[in-house]
Amino acid sequence: MELLVAVARLGSLGRAARELGISQPAASGRLRGLERRLGVALVRRSPGGSALTDSGALVTEWARRVLEAAEDFDAGARALRGRRDSRLRVAASMTVAEYLLPGWLTALHGRHPGTAVSLAAGNSVVVARQVAAGEADLGFVEGLDVPAALDAAVIGHDRLLVVVAPRHPWAARRRPLPAAELAATPLLLREEGSGTRQVLDAGLAVHGGPALPLLELASTTAVKTAAVGGAGPAVLSELAVADELSAHRLVEVPVAGLDLRRELRAVWPSGHRPAGPARDLLALTRNPAPRGQPFRA
Repeated sequence: MELLVAVARLGSLGRAARELGISQPAASGRLRGLERRLGVALVRRSPGGSALTDSGALVTEWARRVLEAAEDFDAGARALRGRRDSRLRVAASMTVAEYLLPGWLTALHGRHPGTAVSLAAGNSVVVARQVAAGEADLGFVEGLDVPAALDAAVIGHDRLLVVVAPRHPWAARRRPLPAAELAATPLLLREEGSGTRQVLDAGLAVHGGPALPLLELASTTAVKTAAVGGAGPAVLSELAVADELSAHRLVEVPVAGLDLRRELRAVWPSGHRPAGPARDLLALTRNPAPRGQPFRA
């Protein structure tokens, strides 16, 4: 249709082809194909140029309307994409929000400097609820299950560690701690609904689940601070305690017969694959972690 309109305006198939960046034989082939589909002749060709037939003039007027509508459609779609790309709402579980997202968002800013990013941090249950309700474009969770309303992709793996302050009796153990003893001991724990708590509860289920918490705190940082201060044993992500272990402010306590590995997932509304900045952020999560960081993609 663009070729036909150009022929009508320029009076030459050759000039129309050059304007559209195609060869004259290709232009001739396209016009013949359009004529075959419509069943009418559209252009009369002569050594002096090309002229529209009566049917061609009528079809050209229709084509102009279609092209104008297509341009309006494209402009509207670009505006919608621009509005979509102008902001990105991310919800993330505490561990991902504190220890992984800052690096990803810094890299994303390099690709989309004009995108305003908002981050809501909470436990995995809250994050899944926000994404399902349309309050976040992309979420990151650490829990065991993904709600049916969401699609998900595994972006990495993490494991939980039992840690204590260096002066705690467990720090001097020469053998792994029995899982049953861990289950019977009051611990510094994240709140119910957090991915950390879900994995620990599942791991200790065969031993009756964990004892009543010594303290139940709503952030990883709060649990870690209490553990460093000697309040008691804690169960935290390897990501969260890497620096404290290196500096010997905390000591890892191996536990026999307990698997506390977990998957980290990106989640989004079911059937709506991330697009624009959300798609690029998801792609960034697949990059290797900085050297020395325990995150395993």
